[in-house]
Amino acid sequence: MKKAFSQDNESLGAVTIRRAKDAISTELDGETIILNIETGVYNGLDQVGTTVWKQIEEPTTFDQLVSVILDEYKVNRRQCIDDLCSFLTDMLENKLIEADDNATDSIRQTETS
Repeated sequence: MKKAFSQDNESLGAVTIRRAKDAISTELDGETIILNIETGVYNGLDQVGTTVWKQIEEPTTFDQLVSVILDEYKVNRRQCIDDLCSFLTDMLENKLIEADDNATDSIRQTETS
């Protein structure tokens, strides 16, 4: 099964990510706890996840997120993209974030594959 945020998606860099409207969060000791009040799904984020969460308070493209992570943490570009794709896929499937149609279409294709 392909991931929603897949490097196979030619327009991945332009995908816009934002917090889900039903997601609330709080930060404790550098980590973030997120709850989707509609679904009851919650997730705990480490320091890197918290950085991403802060960044997507306003709609942000995938490429912008990659740049922020590369600037802030010692990680190579390939690992950053792989980890970010996996993280955002989980968050999207748990309805903690929203993405533009490119990612949504990719999920539909994944579910039918």
